[in-house]
Amino acid sequence: MEQGEGSGSKPYDEIWSKLVPSNSKYSDVELWYDEVEIHSEVKISSSEKQGWCKITRNSDLCSATLQNKSLNVIFVDGTDVPIEDTVLIRCGSEIIPGPVSDGYLSYRFKVMPMNESPKKLLQISLNSDHLKCSICLNIWHDVVTVAPCLHNFCNGCFSEWLKRSQQQHASVLCPHCRSAVQFVGRNHFLHSIEEDVLQSDSSLRRSDEELAVLNSCALIKSPLVINNGKKPRGKRARSMPEEDNNGTNLSCAQCGTEYGGFQCNQNTVHLQCHACGGMMPSRNNFRVPQHCIGCDRAFCGSYWHSQQVTRSDSYHMCASETFKPINERTITRIPYLAHEKNIHEQDITERCIQQMGKTLQDVVSEWVIKLNNREIDRTRMPLNHKEMITSETHICNDCYDKLVSFLLYWFRICLPKYHLPADAAQREDCWYGYTCRTQNHNDDHARRRNHVCRPTRGSIGN
Repeated sequence: MEQGEGSGSKPYDEIWSKLVPSNSKYSDVELWYDEVEIHSEVKISSSEKQGWCKITRNSDLCSATLQNKSLNVIFVDGTDVPIEDTVLIRCGSEIIPGPVSDGYLSYRFKVMPMNESPKKLLQISLNSDHLKCSICLNIWHDVVTVAPCLHNFCNGCFSEWLKRSQQQHASVLCPHCRSAVQFVGRNHFLHSIEEDVLQSDSSLRRSDEELAVLNSCALIKSPLVINNGKKPRGKRARSMPEEDNNGTNLSCAQCGTEYGGFQCNQNTVHLQCHACGGMMPSRNNFRVPQHCIGCDRAFCGSYWHSQQVTRSDSYHMCASETFKPINERTITRIPYLAHEKNIHEQDITERCIQQMGKTLQDVVSEWVIKLNNREIDRTRMPLNHKEMITSETHICNDCYDKLVSFLLYWFRICLPKYHLPADAAQREDCWYGYTCRTQNHNDDHARRRNHVCRPTRGSIGN
């Protein structure tokens, strides 16, 4: 038998049931999903294949509903199940896709023992007053958390507070408790709570106009390290050498030294590079980007390269290759993420490119031009701010791999079938296309079906 996932099915970490054939020559059919369509059957007397049933797990977790999807009557525990009819099956139920005399195997439906009790949804009560920004007095929007006091604010509200504090004061103080702020970053956990609260009480939601203004003010994309320029009072056991650099111990090349006409001062806010962990000054109006537009993370390679600063043992710094424009990048291998990590599809794509007498770089460059010319639907592009991306956009290495994987999908989708290798051109499309999860844990299914195609069952996408 072969199987595919049903619409809306969710994979489990372990199989929840299986169909055990009466003939030990054939393998068990393992069911990993809430709803599974068995779309092929094996007959002893023939190699003919046809779809025959759909099995849906019931809410009691110990039984299922079988629907006859074949052109024959199905026999379940000796009872006829006509075409499109359903029947309840339990552990031990005998299922026969058709008359045994015609060569049909019988199967036993087996429910696997559960390793742990079902998870229950935990419901908690929250006072919305505890979820409000103390600057605007509304429910947080794109919530950020400051440290060490751990108070929470809207990203836009605190960004405006931060700008005014840098202009008018030597220190950045928490708007709620007035303690010195040393760090601020987006809080993704509280952001999910924020969304849940607004869904449960729409009266707390602000207008689209208000949110647009707030978003335009939001400057905090990745964690900011804030140097207040004041040494803590009290005695220290001893003075460390790196603390004698204008009162700061940040590993930033421009703290104490001028490069490119800029030197950090006591109020400079610093960004921490996601790749190397080093620090660089946050400069919002600087011509060289400091954040990857695909993931909003900070990277320092391009910034330090523009400042003509070279690596040193005294501070961390990335190579410029970690963060650079798309049109300045080269690639020689198909990314691991391509074609939903299906190595068989990756191999077919590589062979197609070779048969066309091109290199991977040639193909990627052609499709970057198509992307730049808005010839590609960007709906499935797995990057943030997808509509803003052009060939001149700075992105990190991880996001570049995601972009190349997206472009290779479109390369294959638009490739005429006669350009495919002979063994690949003869394959049937998987019903679930690129959304199929079976291709990730069933090597035979991944190899024999084409998965670089749009779904024809389940959720239809581009």
